[in-house]
This record gives sequence, structure tokens and C-alpha cells, in this order.
Amino acid sequence: MISSRHFFTETLLEWNRETNTRNMPWKGEKNPYRIWLSEIILQQTRVEQGWPYYERFIKNYPTVKKLAAAPEEEVFRLWQGLGYYARCKNMLAAAREITNAYNGTFPNQYDQIKALKGIGPYTAAAIASFAFNLPHAVLDGNVFRVLSRYFGIETPIDTTAGKKQFEELAGALLLKDQAAAYNQSIMDFGAVVCKPQQPVCSDCPLNKKCVAYHQQLVALLPIKSKKLQIKKRYFNYLLVEHKEDIYIRKRTENDIWQNLHEFILIETPAPVDITLLQTTDAFKNIFQKTAFNIERVSAQFKQQLTHQTIHSQFITISLQKPLTQKEYMLVPRKTLNNYAFPKTITTFLESNHLQLF
Repeated sequence: MISSRHFFTETLLEWNRETNTRNMPWKGEKNPYRIWLSEIILQQTRVEQGWPYYERFIKNYPTVKKLAAAPEEEVFRLWQGLGYYARCKNMLAAAREITNAYNGTFPNQYDQIKALKGIGPYTAAAIASFAFNLPHAVLDGNVFRVLSRYFGIETPIDTTAGKKQFEELAGALLLKDQAAAYNQSIMDFGAVVCKPQQPVCSDCPLNKKCVAYHQQLVALLPIKSKKLQIKKRYFNYLLVEHKEDIYIRKRTENDIWQNLHEFILIETPAPVDITLLQTTDAFKNIFQKTAFNIERVSAQFKQQLTHQTIHSQFITISLQKPLTQKEYMLVPRKTLNNYAFPKTITTFLESNHLQLF
């Protein structure tokens, strides 16, 4: 009798050869730079959203040396809208490391790849297997889901024990001489068949031996032990204008959106209206004795991050004279396109036709 593990691997590879029609521009790619770029873009990003970004990056920076030599602000502008900007910062650092340490040639060993900034075990395994066919199994959300359901594993995937168990199983299932094909198979299978919601169980070629399918556990697996805690934050952005100029600053703190730009910000612990905001010490310290006029207050905007929900309102304020404090830069409004902003700000600007892209 064929073993459950052998059936799993062989069936996945057969499905990939004969049935898998999932199309992506980086699929089948052997260039490690392009594979790496696609994997970084797809971290925390859907394929449909990341696809045009991938194509723009390839067009603007066809080689890792071109990316390494690009000005940081230019790269951040191209990344704008993808979110999780630490990815972009790490990507630039890794590109410069590859250029300096490896003369622009992408390293071809798993440990060297994994040592690059922003690359973890999953991304290193993807690059190593797809570009060099090295025998390293990928382990991402799709893989966790397929393995937990097929083998009926109830160990939480976000625990040390769970990660070790799945890592060992993924490695044991990998066909060493077909690493790239196997990894592509299981990732695509999790994306189009064994989906998080509404998986196609009735037509699944693995359902014959799938534990979750036969024990009605599909909706329960995989298991996570920790419930994600979402923090709410309230950002009050002041669009302070003087003639044709407006105040902005670069976020340098160890917080969300590091290295992106923003308008004058007052964060409050709860939603506030403009009257209450004017009574805060933060508001008084910004304007001190400078006369101002409140022009308009926007509706609320919301941006959902993994661990935070950002609620923002935008208050347009005009000045007769510039502010005395120097924390913010006074720049021409027509140059706003030269700066990278978080998505919540670009959404506001686009909705008010204040910035063209």
C-alpha cells in the first residue's frame, strides 16, 4: 500500500504538472535576484497587488547593482502603497550587501542567502530551491495549512514545538532532486485548492487520504495558540500651509512607517474633535504665538495594519507667518510627489485631488 507521505508528494507534483494553471510573472524564474524581489514584495502582500510593483521594480532596477545604487527616497517612492516599509529598507540593505560582498552576484548557498538583511528561513528556502534547486523546503502560510489539514496536525503553528514539527515534516516530504517543482506545487496548491476560506475539498486530488477532510476538521486547521491583539491609534494630521508651501517631516522613530514622510502629527489616545485638539499641549506647542486659521477638517480615514488600526483625520490650517519650531520642513506643495508617504496619507491626498501620481 502506498504511504500517505508518498501519495502526498507524488500527487502534488502530478497536480502541478497537469492541472496547475496559476500564472505569475516570476513563476519558473531562475534568476535569484528576480525571485528574491518577488518574495520580498509578496511578504504581507497579495499577488494581485504585488504584481505591478514587481514589474515596475524590474523595469527600474533590472539588476541588484542597479537597485543598490538607487537613492533611498526614489526606491521608497516606487514602493509606496505596498506598506510594511521595513521590507523596502531591508531590501536596499541586502542589495548593497550583495553588491559589496559578492560583487553583485547573488549568493548561491542557503546560509549565505539567509544571512542577508530581511531574509528569513522561508525566503531563503524559496530562493535556494527556485534559483539553484537546492533541497530546502519552503514553509509559509499556504504550506502550514496544507500540511496541517492533510496530516490532521493540531499542534499550533505559532509555537516553537509546532514550527519544529512542521519544519521536519516539510523537509521529509521534499523530493531532493525536484525541490523547485515540489515547493512551487505546495505553495500554489495552498493558494488555489486548499484555501483558507472555501477550500475546494470535493475536487481535491488529496482528499482520498486527507485527515481533515475525513474527520471534518478543515475549518479548524491550522491552529494558532495566540489571538492577535489589535491596537487602536488616533492620528490627527495638521496640513499647515504658508502661502504655497506646507510642513512635512520624515518619520525616524522606531515605529510604523519609519523613513516615510508625514504632515504635522498629534497622536491622541482617543478620537478628538478640532475644538478639543486645540486645548492640548501638543497643539499649543506647535503654534505658540503664531496666528492660524482652520480651513477644513476631513472625514475619518482608517488603515488596517497587522497589529494596529490607524484612525486618521486631516485638518487644513493656513498661516500668515511661518512657524517658529524647526522640527518640520516647509516644502512647496507641488513637490509632494518627491516624498514617500504612508498609505493613509496618500489615500487622503488622492481623495482630495491634492497630489497626482
